[in-house]
Formats: sequence, C-alpha cells, structure tokens
Amino acid sequence: MNPKEALLDPDVMRERYRVERDKRLRVDGNDQYVDVVGPFAHYTDDPYIESGIDRPPLVDEVDVVIIGGGFGGLQMGARLRDAGVEDLRIIEKGGDFGGTWYWNRYPGAQCDIESYIYLPLLEEVGYMPREKYSHAREILDYSQRLGRHYRLYDGALFQTEVTGMSWDDQLSRWIVDTNRGDSLRARFVAMANGPLNRPKLPGIPGLGDFAGHSFHTSRWDYEYTGGGPDGDLDRLADKRVAVIGTGASAIQCVPFLGEAAEHLYVFQRTPSSVDVRGNQPTEPGWAAGLDPGWQKQRMENFNGLVSGLPQPEDLVDDGWTDLIGKMIRRFREASADGSVDIPEVMELANFDKMNEIRSRVDDLVEDPEVAEKLKPYYQMFCKRPTFNDEYLPTFNRPNVELVDTDGKGVDRITERGLVVAGVEHEVDCMIFATGFEVGTPYVRRAGYEILGSRGRTLSEKWTDGMATLHGMQSRGFPNCFFMQISQTAFTANFPHLLEELTTHLSHIIGHALDRGISTIEVSQDAEDAWVATIREKGLGAMGALGGADCTPGYYNNEGQAREPGSIQAAPYGGGSIEFFRILQQWRDDGDFAGLEFTHSSTKDGGRPPE
Repeated sequence: MNPKEALLDPDVMRERYRVERDKRLRVDGNDQYVDVVGPFAHYTDDPYIESGIDRPPLVDEVDVVIIGGGFGGLQMGARLRDAGVEDLRIIEKGGDFGGTWYWNRYPGAQCDIESYIYLPLLEEVGYMPREKYSHAREILDYSQRLGRHYRLYDGALFQTEVTGMSWDDQLSRWIVDTNRGDSLRARFVAMANGPLNRPKLPGIPGLGDFAGHSFHTSRWDYEYTGGGPDGDLDRLADKRVAVIGTGASAIQCVPFLGEAAEHLYVFQRTPSSVDVRGNQPTEPGWAAGLDPGWQKQRMENFNGLVSGLPQPEDLVDDGWTDLIGKMIRRFREASADGSVDIPEVMELANFDKMNEIRSRVDDLVEDPEVAEKLKPYYQMFCKRPTFNDEYLPTFNRPNVELVDTDGKGVDRITERGLVVAGVEHEVDCMIFATGFEVGTPYVRRAGYEILGSRGRTLSEKWTDGMATLHGMQSRGFPNCFFMQISQTAFTANFPHLLEELTTHLSHIIGHALDRGISTIEVSQDAEDAWVATIREKGLGAMGALGGADCTPGYYNNEGQAREPGSIQAAPYGGGSIEFFRILQQWRDDGDFAGLEFTHSSTKDGGRPPE
C-alpha cells in the first residue's frame, strides 16, 4: 500500500491514531503540572501594570459582587445593568478589564473564533470589529469599551484578588475577603473567574534550576524581548530562545520569535492541527447591510453547525464549520445508496479533514522530516484546532529548529537549557507556551476556598462529585452563582455560553432584588435531579471532543480514566443547543422551579407570594 492509499484506509488510520495516542499516555495525568505557587508564583506576576493602585481597605456592602473582569464578568455586569441593578462591584486581579485578553498580549495573539460572534454585545454597544479575527489589542480595547458603556468601572476593584468567601447565616450575606484587606458584604456573588486564568506549568524535573530568563506567554516580558504585540522583538537578536509547547499560543507567537531570535528551539510533544486563517478586514458594505439581531442569528448558526446540526447556510464559513460541510457531503453520498451509518460518516469526514490538514503541512514545510513531525495524527477536535498562515513556514527558517520529543515531552531542565533524548539544548530564555489549568479542581483554579451555609466548604461538598442546578447554583451556597462549562454546556464559542448564562442569572437576581428576596437556595430534589440528568446524558458531544480514543489533552483528562464522580463535572451531554432551550423554557415557565426563596421578613423560611 502506498502512502496515499494508506491515508484513505480507515483501518490504517485508526491504528496510526492509536499508536500516537498510546505513546503520549502518562500515569500522572493532570498531576504532571506544577501549581504556580511558592517558588513559581512569580510566573503569575502582572508585567503590564505601570503603577500599582494604593488604596485603603474597603468595608462596605453591595447588592452584587462579580468576581472576574473578563468577558464573563463584563457580560454579567451588562445584563445586571439591563435588569436595573445599580449597586454592584467587579473584583479583578488584573489592572483593567479584559480577563484572558488582559493577560495574553504575546506577539500575534488573536481570537480563533470569528470576531463577529466572539466579541459579545456588539449590537448593544454599536461596535463592529475591524477584522474577521480580531487581534488581542482590539479585544482588550473592546473589553474596556464594554466597561465604559455599562458603567462597570464604577466601583470596580482592580489589582485585587479574592482570598476567601464565606456565607454569614445570620446576615444572609456573603463576606468576600481580598488580598488588600477588603471585607465586602454582598447579597449575591457571581463567580466569573473564567476557565483560562491560571497559567499552567509542566512539572519537568529541574523546572526551577534554569539560570537564564523565563516567562509564561500569558505574562509576556516585552522588557526582555523588546517590541510589542505586532512583533519587532529586537532584543532577541543575540538570544537563543526555547518555546515549550505547540498549542494555540505557540502557534501565534512562534512566527515572531522565528523572525527575531538568533536561534529558536520549538519543543513539541504533540503537534497541533493548523488550518488556514485567511483573515480579512471587515467589509463596510456588508456591515452596513446587517439587520437587527444579526449577531445572535450568526452565533446560533455557527453553534448549530459545530454541534452537527445542518443549517440553511453557513454564515461564518471557516475552518470550524468546514468539517461539518464534509460530514454533510459524506452523509448525502451515503444516503444515495440507502445505507447511512452516522458514526462512520462522521469518522470518514474527520479523516478527510485531517488528511487535508496534514497535506497542508507538506505544502508549507520544505524539509520532509520536519513536515512529518508536524503532522497531527488524531481526530479533529481531540485537541482544540488552530488557524494560522505563518506558523508552518517558520520552520523553513535556518535559525528555527523543531525539537520533537516523540510524545514524551522534555526530559529535564538544567541550569543551561533543556534535555531531550540525552541531548542538551543550551538557551538564554525559556518561554512556557503551556496554556492554562482546566482539569484541576475548581477551588484550586479559583485560588480560594468558599465556605457556604454552616461553614461547609465547596471542596467538601464536591468531594464525591460536583452537584448543582443547571451548573450555576449549588445547595448550601445560597445566593452564589457559578459561570463555567461543567454541568452547563460546551461551546466552541465560549462568549455564546456566557451570553446564555448571564441572561439566565440576571433574570434570577433581578427577580430577587425586585421582590425583596433575601436568599435563593436550590432545593435538594432539583439538585439531585440535575446531577442525575448529567450522569444519564454522559459525555455526549464531549465524547468526541477528547474521548478515550483521543491523544491526551485537557478535553479528555490527559487521557486518564476519570475518577468516580468526575462525569458529574462534564458539560450537559445533550449539547449546548438543547441546554440553552432548557434554560429558556425554565425562564418562560416563570415559576422558578427548583429554587427556594426566603423573603427578608421571613428569613427562616417561606416562599414568595404566588
């Protein structure tokens, strides 16, 4: 069988995928990553603050505290403003709004979801992105525009980290403590910490031994590299630089490092799938002709396609939706002879797409050996796909060297550099392009413990598995709202999920404030029923997004068998479209099913009047 025939043989491809997966399996799973505390805490320092904020500790009370000033906090604040809530504070550890886009300012940083559906509230704010895929600087500027538009700077606490949260049963208030000595009392708390806020470091032996310079991509050190987000990293001209990781952030910054460094080593454990970016400026005529409601329609069109639900047309038409088009074509071909095996159709379409991705590597990389190492052998969506037109050609530069670790990762770090397969690569600077913690416990990612009613911690309650109603509220933690993927829904376009969650939560909080409701608690029956639903639905779409057959990554718990109860932390298995309908129907019913309300005058019991 020649190589081209092998690419078309499903059995051959399944076996190749299995071999590539197995060589990357590790017994330590998520434990392979080091917590960024103690000697590694400096990797979370903020390099973007020009001057620190000096203020006295606050002791006050507000209706709502929102923790996190990224898109989640901004969308939550916007929807609360829409609901008439004026008394709120946003607590953000960064120096301004932006969340992941505050931290990620590395050269080339850019959204990989179309900006017309990724940037939230465009119609409400009256803004149109400059390009199909916005760069980080524009997204950060837009985040600040959202803050101004909805008056969210009023009362915002920047450069401030929450250190603890505890519910006062007597006051029916949350006490929120911070690293600045603040002690805030809040009727409601919305946890908009976000899934991409805590840098992840690989637990490579000798991690702390390196004598040169090092930093994480989410805390880019322009003082060391020179230049800015558009490149021109002039201070690297005499530097040997190592990039550890080949995920989304590396894909975007490697071309700029390749241009600037004397020598660049790219250390790879698993290659990413790198599809065409094809970015284009926004066409003014197209933007002017859009009808009201266009963004919601476009978001739902995209979400339908990536969820496998055919649409009358593909409004976004990019690498994300291209796979669905291939599935539909395969489906029609199979339907012609009357035999349709949907799993087989999906798998063959996936093979088509990944063969296309691998062929693109051959087209763009001149050295056949290097090209082969850059080819991803796994199903698309086992790892988050990337889109870039400059990354692959960078390996044609004489000063750029791919150090492929054959799935094992770097052996160890020394005082002078990194060792792979017994060879030490001496460098002046190490850049960790290793992403953010996703699979670690919620409290570790949040950075503080939450004490609920009667002093029970969230960690204690969720010891045997996460338990919520709709992923947003947990019994024993009244007036506290979570904004996350677990027990809600997975969407490729995360701000779309945030739009649905914040619409839902502002509906509940607005109702409580209008009716003088003191506490909102989840009934035990409602929580048990939702947990049962999550377990019954299983992984659903997430089975394809990082299932057991996938190469290890954060989608599939680093390839490890999930612990008992961990299925309860999965997104709703029926998919995001079905989940959004459940929330909409719940709101339309108007009876706030599964919630127990206590009025200020009946703090020890009772429900609102019918």
